[in-house]
Amino acid sequence: MSHQSELIATDIEAYLAEHERKDLLRFLTCGSVDDGKSTLIGRLLHDSKMIYEDTLASLEADSTTQGSAGDQVDLALLTDGLKAEREQGITIDVAYRYFSTAKRKFIIADTPGHEQYTRNMVTGASTCQLAIILIDARHGVITQTKRHSFIANLLGIRNVAVAVNKMDLVDWSEDRFEEIREQYLEFAKPLDLVAPVFLPMSALLGDNVVDASVNLAWHDGPTMMQHLETVDVEAGIDIESFRLPVQMVTRPDPDFRGFAGTIASGVVRPGDGVVSLPSGVSSTVERIVTMDGDLEVAGPGRAITLTLHDEIDVSRGDLLVSAGSEPLRAHNIDAMIVWLTDDPLTPGRHYLLQSANGVSNAVVTTIHHHVDIDTLEQQPAKQLELNDIASVQVSADCELLFDPYRSNRATGALILVDRLSNATVGAGMLTGVGSSWDRAPEDGLQSQASEITSPERAIRFGQKPCTVLLTGLTAAGKSTIATALERELFDRGKVAVRLDGENVRMGISRDLGFTAEDRSENLRRAAEIARLVNNQGIIAVAAFVAPDAAVRGRFRDLIGDGRYLEVFVDTPIEVCRRRDTSGLYDRADDGELVDFPGVTYGYDRDETYDLRLDAGANTVGESVTAIVEMLASRGMLRG
Repeated sequence: MSHQSELIATDIEAYLAEHERKDLLRFLTCGSVDDGKSTLIGRLLHDSKMIYEDTLASLEADSTTQGSAGDQVDLALLTDGLKAEREQGITIDVAYRYFSTAKRKFIIADTPGHEQYTRNMVTGASTCQLAIILIDARHGVITQTKRHSFIANLLGIRNVAVAVNKMDLVDWSEDRFEEIREQYLEFAKPLDLVAPVFLPMSALLGDNVVDASVNLAWHDGPTMMQHLETVDVEAGIDIESFRLPVQMVTRPDPDFRGFAGTIASGVVRPGDGVVSLPSGVSSTVERIVTMDGDLEVAGPGRAITLTLHDEIDVSRGDLLVSAGSEPLRAHNIDAMIVWLTDDPLTPGRHYLLQSANGVSNAVVTTIHHHVDIDTLEQQPAKQLELNDIASVQVSADCELLFDPYRSNRATGALILVDRLSNATVGAGMLTGVGSSWDRAPEDGLQSQASEITSPERAIRFGQKPCTVLLTGLTAAGKSTIATALERELFDRGKVAVRLDGENVRMGISRDLGFTAEDRSENLRRAAEIARLVNNQGIIAVAAFVAPDAAVRGRFRDLIGDGRYLEVFVDTPIEVCRRRDTSGLYDRADDGELVDFPGVTYGYDRDETYDLRLDAGANTVGESVTAIVEMLASRGMLRG
């Protein structure tokens, strides 16, 4: 419903033009059962004169038979339209209401407070820019308050107004208001919220909802309506990274081929370079077509049809993005999941996954941790129950194109659908590319023990098994030292296996590139081989760049502290450049290699290594001797 204006009677076209220019705020009310969410919405509409007279008359009549506000009009009945809602005095389904004031247009989502209907709250919050968290002044911050705040934060709603309602039932106490404010701020410390706005009020009586209240004279902040009309919800919108999920390819005649969709983020202009994913084929924008004619620029939320200069293959489900600002792409992804069904989630079950680039078959491979709503602590979990919130890893049969949800809600969201019932069972927020380091083995697999014991192997080989990881920049000398070390151990009668990074990439890692995620996976595969080798009593010598300290830490954890030795080949980069016969450093300088450690990608120089070598100052023989002496001092070599 729109606000009253003299222009309606005098110049309707001017009124409509004025109305069209207003920005739109989508917000939701949430909180526990009977905190007053529906009443607050009814009060906003009533005191802003946004209720038609016949609706108000019907509401007054219904209040006498179904109301719960005593002698007053029960404004909650405006949104509680279901029969069960009116009988029980609670909200069950999400109710949407539209209204506007002279300053702004609004869409309100009235979401249920009962834990049983958390899934409905997730639905209502998914498109909102602001959340009003209602708290009953008598009860303070309770579990459902925390649950809804956490979910709102997960769903990217960073603007929060905390409405401390029913202040009339605590004698308008400023001390009680401040106590609740401190409770909420303590809970919300780990959440990524813009400074929450705290508003004392009585939705039933109308105090501090639209008009300021004499009963709350100690409150020097805005009323709820004033806050809604002035809050800045545009901050943080991504206008740099253009994303257009293609919803339809239109071809009304042989001379026109356009790609229709709603812009998820960024802006686009004719002449801009775009890339079609997953194909990776590029072109430039020719026209931005709309029902109202061609545009010179279009931004987030605008439904458009793009035509391109080149006839490239683009289909429904593809993603058009700005050149040079491509999203993440992976089959294995990490996500935060809200579980929405009574049937538990257990790793290994298959679902349909729907995201910005279509539908794929998927399986939840790992539950990283479950979130305790009361403390926000991360706890281990083997399965998820209704309303649980957890970090999981999902594997899809199609490569997913996505941005982290925090940076783009449209391309960072997913839902999981039951393959048989077609019911939505989980809502997820993509957080990043999944790592196989944390992926649990398939159920039913069992480790097969050997009949040969470790002491028997140690006596036979005259050594204790271990893994020596040589890490450092390209051309630092890692492979040369590893090869010489293998020869030295062999000549001493020891048994060793050399794992060179290039050799591994020519075989078991031939499917991997050189992104940070691919480097991590390459090192994980090498670590698994090294662990198997160690279990057979053999020494593994691994030579890998391994530029990320965190990934080297995962390598160490997988092998085990007692068997892992890290050698940092700390050769100056000038020496590495002189030794580089493949021209890799030159290609990196020219921008051809975007993830090249030491030039276009960092190398983490931490102090966790067991031995540091400078292959620029030391000979290969000296480096090998230092490693052998370290092995001997650690008891790895006998004789």
